[in-house]
Amino acid sequence: MGICWSSTPNNPIPTGTVTPAGISYSQAASSGSYGTNSTITSSTATTTTFTTSSGSSSNMSSSSSSINRSNFSSVSDYSIGGQILPTSNLRVFTFAELKTATKNFRLDNLLGEGGFGKVYKGWLESSRNSSGTTVAVKKLNTEGYQGFEEWQSEIHFLGRLYHPNLVKLLGYCYEETELLLVYEYMQRGSLENHLFGRGAAVQPLPWDLRLKIAIGAACGLSFLHTSDREIIYRDFKASNILLDGSYNAKISDFGLAKLGPSASQSHLSTTVMGTPGYAAPEYMQTGHLYVKSDVYGFGVVLVEILTGLRAVDLNRPSGRHILTDWIKPELQDRKKLKKVMDPQLGDKYPIKAALPIAKLAISCLAPEPKLRPSMRDVLERLQGIQAATNRTVEVRGAN
Repeated sequence: MGICWSSTPNNPIPTGTVTPAGISYSQAASSGSYGTNSTITSSTATTTTFTTSSGSSSNMSSSSSSINRSNFSSVSDYSIGGQILPTSNLRVFTFAELKTATKNFRLDNLLGEGGFGKVYKGWLESSRNSSGTTVAVKKLNTEGYQGFEEWQSEIHFLGRLYHPNLVKLLGYCYEETELLLVYEYMQRGSLENHLFGRGAAVQPLPWDLRLKIAIGAACGLSFLHTSDREIIYRDFKASNILLDGSYNAKISDFGLAKLGPSASQSHLSTTVMGTPGYAAPEYMQTGHLYVKSDVYGFGVVLVEILTGLRAVDLNRPSGRHILTDWIKPELQDRKKLKKVMDPQLGDKYPIKAALPIAKLAISCLAPEPKLRPSMRDVLERLQGIQAATNRTVEVRGAN
């Protein structure tokens, strides 16, 4: 499949700093939407018992999207640096710890707010690290059941999934009525903000970083699709791709994720959720969810990376509000592609790389799932384009 650009840390247990998924993030240097909040529908249910820090226990009904031993093998590598851990390595925080970390959830520590609740910047002291750890604490709005479902789904998936291109969930708190999540902090915010954000703090992404981000996101999605029982992410979009200080991309917000169909099934039938403009047509029209429904969303993001145009923009002329309704013919040849490439790139991009990526995006946007490439194929093609571009640069440098 090729090597993902992210490296595997020495300790596979998620540790570090935090960024919220599913929240609007308001820091000037790294603002951007961190996903949508939606209700998860349940089918076959199992029960998981969580012991709270107060000593009591509580049962949670988990949907068929949850991870358990019967769904997956134990520690397995499905992609470079990726693992499905046999048990969760999440830290269980007390509410008092998180209250202290956020200075009693002080307003000047507020990072963002969404349907789930609010996200606060926090600071965790560490006996092993004199500088401590900056974290973001997502606090559930206890009046909304929707938030509970997303909280539960995040724990079931991110509690056992590890990959350099998936955002790290560090731990959770379940104490009486308080439900919280703690994530690693992603200094650069979301891809959406870098592509579409405005203001002096937002710098245009150069070509090499756009390609690096696309490959990183493809790496994470390919990992999800190549586990024993494929995981369908279901809400792939620019706002759910987060960037660390080195612009390494990580997929966030697993509130809508589902286990893929069994070997005897081609798809899942489920309530339509996700984001208009990114969701695959077969899913929007019928509720039939395929693994390759994610590939369609990836294709939309590829087009956004190339053109700097939003998937949905009501400010565009009539007939052009939805990007995929009109963009495909513009991606098929060199002259047309140059006219729709992101103006922020200027001429500082290799058309010999942009054109095959545009054609790859078209294949991802095929109207039928069976006509789309797998994410493994997408990843390999992107890596091949990157390698060819690097070789060209090296040859020019030698001359």
